[in-house]
Amino acid sequence: MQIITTKQELQSIVKACKTQQKTIGLVPTMGALHEGHASLVRRAVAENNVCFVSVFVNPTQFNNKEDLAKYPRNIVRDAELLETIGADFVFAPTPEEMYSEEEMNTTFEFDFAGLDQVMEGKMRPGHFNGVVQVVSRLFYLVQPDKAYFGEKDFQQLAIIHHMVERSSLAGTFGDLKIIGCPIVREASGLALSSRNERLSEAEKQTALGISKTLFESLKWAKEDGATVAKVQQRVIDTINAIEGLEVEYYEIVDQTTLLPTDTFDHAIGCVTVYCGPVRLIDNIKYNG
Repeated sequence: MQIITTKQELQSIVKACKTQQKTIGLVPTMGALHEGHASLVRRAVAENNVCFVSVFVNPTQFNNKEDLAKYPRNIVRDAELLETIGADFVFAPTPEEMYSEEEMNTTFEFDFAGLDQVMEGKMRPGHFNGVVQVVSRLFYLVQPDKAYFGEKDFQQLAIIHHMVERSSLAGTFGDLKIIGCPIVREASGLALSSRNERLSEAEKQTALGISKTLFESLKWAKEDGATVAKVQQRVIDTINAIEGLEVEYYEIVDQTTLLPTDTFDHAIGCVTVYCGPVRLIDNIKYNG
């Protein structure tokens, strides 16, 4: 496995792969890798001739500088994991390598068709501008045939689908396919997240209340007289009743539009919860 730190070297390697007609899989990450990331990489390795993994904590998608500073980083451990599961190349640039000073200080503009105005977008203004900025840059540099993303960041996945659909009209990324992969959980049910590294063992036990409540809500949705509004509020009340947890939002929305829905058909419940100072996200699908 080879670690690449410059765009020039990356593009040279990608060009060689394309010349040899090798299919390329890309897994964009911000490092602090766990089994959830590993599952994406294994699938990319299995479905492509070559697998690239980016490890880059993207500063333009953080609207909280303290959160950016505290985001866990361990490229040595990440590289060791990636080598054991078959990744071919790791792209680990600095912010200065990825962006010019102007790009670092200017909001990336994109038409999200309203997908950025709800949930995470409402709570973290500008976050998805940074996400689209870095992901589009990676797509341009790596020219993957398939790119893999976890469904835990469901709103992000929907926005990336939207970006690629829009860009496909201009042929920007060729026939790129976006592959959404299921949430990977610990045996306890806790959704794997790089932010879990910031939780104490006691806080991890507390955080189990998030996934437990979401799974319980599947039963609540089937009770006589259940409505989306009632289940939504019950989830919020149940999690907030757990000492150490505080819901920022829980919204049940249509899986495609991310807009509020009054039916459980094709719905997904998306939650953000503070466990102490750590902000955790999770989701649950209702009726497929």
